[in-house]
Amino acid sequence: MRLLLGLVFAFTVAIVVGLGTTWFALTEGTAFGAITIGAWTAWPKTGTAGVDPYARAAIARNGELPIGSGDGVAFFASTDDSGHVLDGRCDVVLSGTTPQARFWTLTLYDREGQLIANSMDRQGFTSQEIIRRSDGTFSITMAARARTGNWLPTSGVERYVLVLRLYDTPVGVATRASREAPMPSVTTEQCP
Repeated sequence: MRLLLGLVFAFTVAIVVGLGTTWFALTEGTAFGAITIGAWTAWPKTGTAGVDPYARAAIARNGELPIGSGDGVAFFASTDDSGHVLDGRCDVVLSGTTPQARFWTLTLYDREGQLIANSMDRQGFTSQEIIRRSDGTFSITMAARARTGNWLPTSGVERYVLVLRLYDTPVGVATRASREAPMPSVTTEQCP
């Protein structure tokens, strides 16, 4: 009887620890094969047959369709360059240039991966509609209140994520440094 209780206890602990670590890996994400440049992180293998099992499980759990490696790569930023969480109550400025790409999109999501609703019904920009400076650089402000120029309304949400998708780009698995892929800077300028 004692042996049976010991086996049941051991199996229970093993199940709880195993399921708990799996849940943590799927919800918090893992960085297998990640490219990190400044505040931006991408997983270029997610759209390939070589995707790691944790990323495959997270994709299945979320129901998202990743960009195929032949099509491009998606970079995610949930903090600014200083490591501060992106807060919709603050003014955050994205500025600089993007890596070489035929087309790109920048989209604003909440922490659950949903588009942020706002009265302007604008959640992002594309490379074709952005207002640029004469040198080709640009600046986009994410803020709760309207701004002139390139502005994305945050609706004052507590936290959000920026997703920069680069289509038909040489950025990929071999990219490891900002000199190879000049990513725009993300700076928190004003916070209440």
